[in-house]
Amino acid sequence: MSVIPTRTVPFFNYPQHFLSEETALVEIFRDVGRRGAFILQRDLEKFEKDLAKYLRVRYVVGMGNATDALHLAVRAAGIGPGDEVIFASHTMVATAAGIHFAGATPVPVECGPDHLIDPAAVEAAITPRTKAIMPTQLNGRTADMDALGAIARRHGLLIVEDAAQALGSRFKGRAAGTFGAAGAISFYPAKTLGCLGDGGCALTNDDRVYEQLLLLHDHGRDSTGEVAAWGLNSRLDNLQAAILNHKLATHDQAVARRREIAALYRRQLCGLAQLRLPPGPGDDPDHFDVYQNYEIEAQRRDELRQFLKDRGVGTIIQWGGKAVHQFPKLGLAKRLPYTEELFTRMMLLPMSTALSDEDVDYVCACIREFYGA
Repeated sequence: MSVIPTRTVPFFNYPQHFLSEETALVEIFRDVGRRGAFILQRDLEKFEKDLAKYLRVRYVVGMGNATDALHLAVRAAGIGPGDEVIFASHTMVATAAGIHFAGATPVPVECGPDHLIDPAAVEAAITPRTKAIMPTQLNGRTADMDALGAIARRHGLLIVEDAAQALGSRFKGRAAGTFGAAGAISFYPAKTLGCLGDGGCALTNDDRVYEQLLLLHDHGRDSTGEVAAWGLNSRLDNLQAAILNHKLATHDQAVARRREIAALYRRQLCGLAQLRLPPGPGDDPDHFDVYQNYEIEAQRRDELRQFLKDRGVGTIIQWGGKAVHQFPKLGLAKRLPYTEELFTRMMLLPMSTALSDEDVDYVCACIREFYGA
């Protein structure tokens, strides 16, 4: 007998991302369009400056997407052929792609119980060719940057951060993406700060890295327009920049709402022995989490997902259910037992500002029903 859902809770409500601010977004489109301000205009310059101020970083360079930003950040930091870069395999393939397309070799390692890169695994993977560590600041949480920074200093390594999912996340008061030579952030629509298409940026406090980023993302052209190097075309669209700057003004409120939702999930699900939940807001004073995703570990994960689907609740398993090293054609053959086991248990529950308290209550009630609680 089929189940009739009493409520529908999509994993992410893409139409609502536009509809919730339709009037303001349409007005931004009209303003930009009437000015003909489509590429490298004042809206982008303002957004870069405002975001840099928000993150307390010297430079932000808007780019076409976070994958490009990561790739160019690696190159701008001076990493290339012959170098190895260590990253956690529990991440999107874009992390490794940013390393690969810079000509370096991606070296996957284990994550820890927090689902972030394991500092002990990093140390064990260092070779004479290791040039950098690339932590993924995953699901809106920043890794233990004290431990990673100590490793980097001890071995003379760079840090380039994949902070695609972590805008506003902090470790000991410092923003994700600002710890190393450079970092990258995504503005994909489902992110905490999302535009209406693809978008991203690179961050740095280093003058030389900044100059390289400017060259690399705009055909190798310098401030005079002279082509001074080989470069790509990866500029954040000016319309998207205007939209992002509008949303940046309320980003803290959006993060606060995500933290409220995370607290609701934790309060209602923490008693279930079959689940492992992310830390709750305020559980660890060193971490300020923005809950880009709410990634749990669940017993009978696949059965639970089907049970929730039958009741109108959307869930996903990140990246098609495989860690980066598990895609054979990428040539990263390696055994990472902890990460591989994690991918049999982990899943994402709905997490966005479009969720109501009643939506969260319903999701939790369904999960409790599944486990007979």
